[in-house]
Amino acid sequence: MKTKSLFIFAMGSVLLGLPSCAINTNAGISNSAINTQAQQEIKIAGSNSVYPALEVLARAYEVKNPTTKVSILTPIPSKAGIAGVKDGLLDIGTISRELQPEEKADKLEYYLLAKDGFLVATHPSVKNIINVTTKQLQGIYSGRIKNWQELGGPDAKIVVLNRPEDESAEHLLRKYYLGQDLKISSKAVVLRKESELVAAIQNTPYSIGAFSLVSAISHKLPVNHLSLNGVEPSLENIKNNKYQMVIPMGITIKKSPTKSVQEFVNFATSKAGKEELAEHNFAVFTQKK
Repeated sequence: MKTKSLFIFAMGSVLLGLPSCAINTNAGISNSAINTQAQQEIKIAGSNSVYPALEVLARAYEVKNPTTKVSILTPIPSKAGIAGVKDGLLDIGTISRELQPEEKADKLEYYLLAKDGFLVATHPSVKNIINVTTKQLQGIYSGRIKNWQELGGPDAKIVVLNRPEDESAEHLLRKYYLGQDLKISSKAVVLRKESELVAAIQNTPYSIGAFSLVSAISHKLPVNHLSLNGVEPSLENIKNNKYQMVIPMGITIKKSPTKSVQEFVNFATSKAGKEELAEHNFAVFTQKK
């Protein structure tokens, strides 16, 4: 009951504003071609971390299937997305983790589409630093290490760009490197959206922050990619499980979905779908339920 209430609360404003927040890539296709057959709509919502992969797949799918509209709604928590699928209010839920046993019992299927690395990067003004250890990263985020010179870099104050404690980005940093009890420096700049952090790190000399590796590669962002404890943030190291901070990009659907939903999922998990994702620098894997 609590999960259902969470979905209703999270989705209320989403459904009211559906026309303005849905992503539809059929704009370049003639209306006459679309109107020859009733258009099917697939409604998707859930974890924001999975949206970049779904947007790639939606664009590719709609080109080949102009009578299907893939609507990617305003992000909501993974748990709310799962509840939406379970209750029939969503066709597909995006989820940045695997389904829990009790969720699988609700007659839901899970598919791992790809993985994205979580990159720790610096502004290009931070010279001579290509690797940091766990202890050094803890020192930077806590404020104990205040100047890049302490790590062999330039004589400049470190500017820490961070995300809110309730974001998955912060959870990953704490899980693998910072620890749950580390007190973040009061001087750290907290940015609500990843896009804000990405913009800030490019425009703030001597700054450091963490965000999507796929985003950094795809957009060729002019930032320094830091290795962590000697492990380079690369697609290869994500695939061989050497790089620890990884975001699983998965989707969940009912075990008996509609034909249009099943066809989209078939494409997303097919060789063609994986090629689309790989072309956009996602680490792709064999589907996993």
